[in-house]
Formats: sequence, structure tokens, C-alpha cells
Amino acid sequence: MHPEKLQAFVLATIDYGDSDRIVSLFTLEHGRIKAFARRARNSRKRFGAALETFARIEAQVGVKQGLSGLQQADIFTVYPGIRADLAKIAHALYACELVDAMTPEGHPLPRLFRLLAAYLDRLESAAACAAERRFFEINLLNILGYRPSLEVCTRCDNRFDELGALQQDDGELVCPDCTAHGRALTPVTLTRLLACLGTGTFGLVDFPVEALAQAGVALDDVLTAHAGRRLKSLEFLRQIGG
Repeated sequence: MHPEKLQAFVLATIDYGDSDRIVSLFTLEHGRIKAFARRARNSRKRFGAALETFARIEAQVGVKQGLSGLQQADIFTVYPGIRADLAKIAHALYACELVDAMTPEGHPLPRLFRLLAAYLDRLESAAACAAERRFFEINLLNILGYRPSLEVCTRCDNRFDELGALQQDDGELVCPDCTAHGRALTPVTLTRLLACLGTGTFGLVDFPVEALAQAGVALDDVLTAHAGRRLKSLEFLRQIGG
């Protein structure tokens, strides 16, 4: 099997045996794949620091169904600016674990690859903040087809007006005419979330404090429902106030 050269982010690694590793990679060409890196824990020449989580690499991989074979990994960047700041590390680990949990295996998602690249580039050059985490999340949900309706009620198709929306336990957004129960999302919150979908550039959408809090609760609920497991990095993120 001839190896392919792939652009990839390291999402996670698991030690296997005495010297090997199994690596979760998010690639531009094949989406998320798992690859076996033989002697990765012993061979500094072949892998070096390239298998650190959220490193961006060029990988030579023998791609196949199931477990592919990682033959070599060359560093594109390990994001030294992120690794020097605890808050940035927490956000980067969370983004990678979220992609690992949410994406299907072996399905190319070039828009999501570019979104993750843009987020890590942003973290490398700017302070980590909750608003940009939420920007990443709503765009991830949109790319994967999981985002809630932000424009119209899912029950009656009426547009959300000045009364905003009410979020149900399953993440559904409903207008006040259809229900009196749920967590409120004001028109400002809905408008800011829609604005996040209207630009591919981090740092352009500002969230007022109340809107950021509402958006955070809404997105956390939707992501938890679709991720299928509790993310380990989320607790770390919460501990550092992210």
C-alpha cells in the first residue's frame, strides 16, 4: 500500500503496548481517521513532537478502512503561542476533542478542516475568549448539519420576532406562541449567532454579556446531545473560566 501525503491535525493519541501509539487525525483529504504509529514513543527521528495534540502536520499514511498506518509525520506548526498559555491550551484541546467526538470517520469535511485551522491560528495570535469558542461551535454545528433553527420556529414556521425563542430540553427552538416553557434566547442572542454564520473570520462578532451566556447554554445543550459522550477537555475549560 503506497502512503498518501495528507494535511492533518492531531486530535488525540493513545499509547499502545510498550512503544506504539494510535493517533486520531483530522485530515483535509479523508476527514477523521485513526492511524497506527509503530514505535512512535521511541522514534524521535520519525515523529519527534509531531504527534502532540493540536499539532498541524503533513502525514504519510497508508489509508485503509479501520486502522490506517502512519509512516511519517512532518511538523507544519505545533502552535508555540498556544502552548505557552494555559487558557489557549484549554480552548485548543476542547476544539480538537469536539471535532474528534462529532465527526464521522473517513468522511472528508474540508470546511470544518478550514474552520479548525482558522480557530487555532486565531488562538495562536490572540487571547482565548468565550465568544470565539462559541463562534467555533455554531459554525461546527452548521457544517455538520446539527445547528438549531435560529430564524423560524420549528413547530409553526413563524419567524422569531421581538419576543425571541424558547429552547426546549432537546435543543429545539420554539416561539412563545407555541410554548410557554423553555430557556429564553433574546433576539439579540439569535442575531449574534446568525452573524457568526455570516462571516468566516474570528473576532468580528461581539456578544453582549447576556447574549453570550444564553448562547453558551444553548450551544452546550446541542453539543452534548450530539457528541454522545462527556468531553474530558470541557471540565478543564470550565476550571480555567473558558
